[in-house]
Amino acid sequence: MEEGKTMADEEEVVVEVEQQQQQPCPPLSKNAQKKLLKQQRYEVKKAEKKALLKEQKKREGERKRKEWEEKLASATEEEKQQLIESRKCLRKERMDQRSDEKGKKMQRLTNAKENGQNVVIDLEFDHLMSSSELHSLVQQIMYCYAVNGRCSSPAHLWLTGCQGEMQAQLQRLPGFDKWVVEKENRPYIEAFQDQKERLVYLTADSETTLDVLDPKHIYIIGGLVDRNRWKGLTMKKAEDQGIQTAKLPIGTYLKMSSSQVLTVNQVVEILLKYLETGDWKTSFFAVIPQRKRCEGDNDIEQDEDTEGKDDHEKKIRDIELEEEKDDQESKRQCIES
Repeated sequence: MEEGKTMADEEEVVVEVEQQQQQPCPPLSKNAQKKLLKQQRYEVKKAEKKALLKEQKKREGERKRKEWEEKLASATEEEKQQLIESRKCLRKERMDQRSDEKGKKMQRLTNAKENGQNVVIDLEFDHLMSSSELHSLVQQIMYCYAVNGRCSSPAHLWLTGCQGEMQAQLQRLPGFDKWVVEKENRPYIEAFQDQKERLVYLTADSETTLDVLDPKHIYIIGGLVDRNRWKGLTMKKAEDQGIQTAKLPIGTYLKMSSSQVLTVNQVVEILLKYLETGDWKTSFFAVIPQRKRCEGDNDIEQDEDTEGKDDHEKKIRDIELEEEKDDQESKRQCIES
């Protein structure tokens, strides 16, 4: 009876959501219009910066290639062979180093499956998001995996409810089939049906503040972009399923300029930082962007935050190319040898 009741409650939530989608959107307030305009300007600048960096990278590649060709052209046959052999050795060293780092990363992630903190990303909301929002979520998940792999003590990541368009977009990522994460088509409530008492849904709407991470608990993060459009959805879902909820103790350590809603990758990175340092304040200031803090908090640890913000896009590009680089280097080695 309890399971039937839960399914009925979930169906009611879906019906309510569909009704909300069918209703015409109310006109935006002046404050909302300003925020939208600010976001649009940010996206334009982001696109311009990405295009500029791409062009700079292309020019740098062309410059290096031209220098190499000129060096070979001016060298004797013996010097040419020495230059080529030297380049092969450097590439082999680089490949060996990458292989060693990748092996250590795989070992850490494998150990995390046995001993790591269980962190679940709930992907059952794909029907509520547009194509661009799904793409944004996929980028966030990719960043979560990369950051987790770099940690000395990574978490045990789960992707649950991974179906439909969400699953299709994830499978298009380079190397996704090799990721050391648990990929579950089933919802987390089914995947952990024997451990329901250990489930804790992290939501800003909870009245319970998370003081410490319990290694026995399984923490769930809602995979949902633009939560302001679906306020209270994750909280209601957890209540209907009868599982615990908690919110990060953000308000204890800093003031947010708007809501305390963070992206999926920010929440995951905060949890990873806490696992590393055991300190919430350090974790929040290392991860939460400066633009989301009130002015009083912006002055504290400003350098670390600015550095993280500047490096974010570069990290995303590095992650996207990480799997492809190994294959490209291997092919070059085979050709040149």
